[in-house]
Amino acid sequence: MRLYDDRLECFLGSEKILTLPRGRAVSKTRRGHVVDYRHVLPSLKRKPQALVNLTYREALFPSDVWCRTFEALLEALDSGMACRTMVGLLALAHDHGCEGALGQALGKTLGKGVLPDLKALQRRFALQHTPSVPEVSVNLPRASHYDALITGQGGAA
Repeated sequence: MRLYDDRLECFLGSEKILTLPRGRAVSKTRRGHVVDYRHVLPSLKRKPQALVNLTYREALFPSDVWCRTFEALLEALDSGMACRTMVGLLALAHDHGCEGALGQALGKTLGKGVLPDLKALQRRFALQHTPSVPEVSVNLPRASHYDALITGQGGAA
């Protein structure tokens, strides 16, 4: 690990695998938080209601539109349902790698004055971002080819 004034660089062997921003103290008594929702998502999935009183909640969300989405959910729904919906949206962004596109969709939805529909967004982004598995074909040589190599008779047909 290399520690710089503004960032932390993490290495695996000689390969840099991760760069994290470094937090700064807000005041002499309050520490700065650098939080990535991906790091706390497993805990939030187990206890989504913890999102309501989370100290670093604003730092947790990827952008301002996510903060506005959670505020709109809290205003319109009970806190339990709002938290479950927000954690579901964060999990969708993480699992399908669609944080930016989902953020844009949330912004458009909020612009219309409508709450986001988690089920509809899950269907939309799960279909768009399904990974495709390549088909691999392996052609194994005949055993006689190996015998020819061992005896020094040369190449295979």
